Amino acid sequence: MHILAVGLNYKTAPVAIRERFAIAEADMPEALKRLKATKSILECVIVATCNRTEIYAVVDRHHVCGYHIRSFMEQWFGVPIQDFHTHLYIHEDDKAIEHLFRVTSGLDSMIVGETQILGQVRDAFLTAQEQKATGTLFNMLFKQAITMAKRAHSETSIGESAVSVSYAAVELGKRIFGSFAGKSVLILGAGKMSELTAKHLHANGCAKVVVANRSMERAAQLAAKFQGTACTLEEMEEQLVQADIVISSTGASGYVLTRSQLEQTMKRRKSRPLFMIDIAVPRDLDPAIMDVQNVFLYDIDDLEGIVESNIEQRRQEAVKIEAMIVREMNAFDQWFKTLGLSPVIRALQEKAAHVHEETMDSLMKKLPDLSEREMKVIRKLTKSIVNQMMHDPILRIKEMAAEKDGDEAIEMFTKIFALEEQLDQQAHAQTVGSMKLAAAGSRDHQALLRPRQALARS
Repeated sequence: MHILAVGLNYKTAPVAIRERFAIAEADMPEALKRLKATKSILECVIVATCNRTEIYAVVDRHHVCGYHIRSFMEQWFGVPIQDFHTHLYIHEDDKAIEHLFRVTSGLDSMIVGETQILGQVRDAFLTAQEQKATGTLFNMLFKQAITMAKRAHSETSIGESAVSVSYAAVELGKRIFGSFAGKSVLILGAGKMSELTAKHLHANGCAKVVVANRSMERAAQLAAKFQGTACTLEEMEEQLVQADIVISSTGASGYVLTRSQLEQTMKRRKSRPLFMIDIAVPRDLDPAIMDVQNVFLYDIDDLEGIVESNIEQRRQEAVKIEAMIVREMNAFDQWFKTLGLSPVIRALQEKAAHVHEETMDSLMKKLPDLSEREMKVIRKLTKSIVNQMMHDPILRIKEMAAEKDGDEAIEMFTKIFALEEQLDQQAHAQTVGSMKLAAAGSRDHQALLRPRQALARS
């Protein structure tokens, strides 16, 4: 089994490429279903945000699965592979695990240490779980990554200095105007990013905040929090005429504002300058808008580096999180190395229990006059002997399984205690269960619980 992380992000691909790989929340279940059906993929999670689209997969053959995942991306997103293959990265096994820990804790974000990615990874994992796209490995790995990221943000001060994308957008506005005093800002969208933006604007003394959204109710709810006004996207033309700054962050699949619309608006503004900041992916604002006279358009990629002073403080805290990641990777590695041990221990316990029962049956035949109380005492004592005899070997094989030659140790343990028959019975039971699940339209990954040496033979 191997773990892969395949994707593109703000470091490797401009927003013009990234926006072509956006996935609407409503489409995620079907995307996971299609990906899970891809050859050689046993488990999968898709993380899609404004700054990255990444596919995490447990695969049986990592050399060919990169190709299969790239083909899935080409077909699902409708983007020719030659348009994105140079922007793609592929991490394998330890590198993939490390990448997930870094992403979840915010160390791989454009804004180092931002916390929004933690919620996005968590939601992506839960959605994959609901769609039966995860199994033994990812259920463990993603829960561990999410738990570690929460601890990283609570045990370090990496999140104390405000450096979110919305904060960076407001900082850009301050650089342009110097102050928001007397300025009117139009916010397109009423989601979480828009709320954070409105919060920063309000804290910086913005004179007027207008929220435009497809749903008037949501726009009004957000505007009320900051003593602003609300309108629908269809009614925003008048607000565009009055605004000094437009910050857009909707979930629209197409452009909310086009060049032709802005050209008409600018005539009514008598060419008064308009600054527009698009922090949505896919982009809300037609890139051609930047060609309209006296309109100054910035997108999410322009925000990188705006809050360098606060970022430096976060980088110092990131060193502590790097150390946490190393510890978590070691813990996962130890867990993974002993993953194939559970069936072996269970086989030993089952064999010991069978021997114990046969011995008790023989004893009852040879000593039929024993009372029920005497038999109960004998059963308890002999069972205690069996358990004590198994205790040290089980403890020792757990230690050995976590070492470099753990597979060989498990195989030798299996031979010494002659557990092949019990393991074959387990494998047969799992195969029968898998066939039943397959008939019901499910794929069974209980093979992950078999010893790795058995997997190598299959």
